[in-house]
Amino acid sequence: MNQLRIATLAGLFAAAAALAWAAAGLWDSLGNTLPAVPLLAPVILGLIATALLATALSLRSRLRAQRERRPGARPVDRLMAARAVVFGQASALVSALVAGGYGGFGLFLVMERLDVPNRRDQAIYAGLAVVAGFAVVAAALFLERVCRLPDGDETSEGHGNGPMGSPV
Repeated sequence: MNQLRIATLAGLFAAAAALAWAAAGLWDSLGNTLPAVPLLAPVILGLIATALLATALSLRSRLRAQRERRPGARPVDRLMAARAVVFGQASALVSALVAGGYGGFGLFLVMERLDVPNRRDQAIYAGLAVVAGFAVVAAALFLERVCRLPDGDETSEGHGNGPMGSPV
């Protein structure tokens, strides 16, 4: 399984921000009303970040207990850990795009008439969505790091002899 690259996520964020900024400018120049940033955007991204962080912390504690050979330590299923990592990677990629989109839209709002109260609120919601998107990316990277196999263990992966039962 390939690791997420920060450069890829940053590129997706920058491309989405540029496209959103240009689209908002074009839409506004045509005399149309800009769409509203939903208040639930940062909330939902925050919930995803929380779910990823909770999964990572749970897996980390279970892997640590297994590594330390604590009595009653529950083993980590490799397939479940792999699914968690794939969910984290997909969430990070989508969140980079979404955060970039909201970032570009928020940048357009900040650069234009921010004296209008509605636009100021929309810029704040867009900024919160960007912060929540970064939280999703950070939680996904942490989850991926938790599930990484130690160096040199790739050969035993197919035999079920992995020390921590992790997928990557």
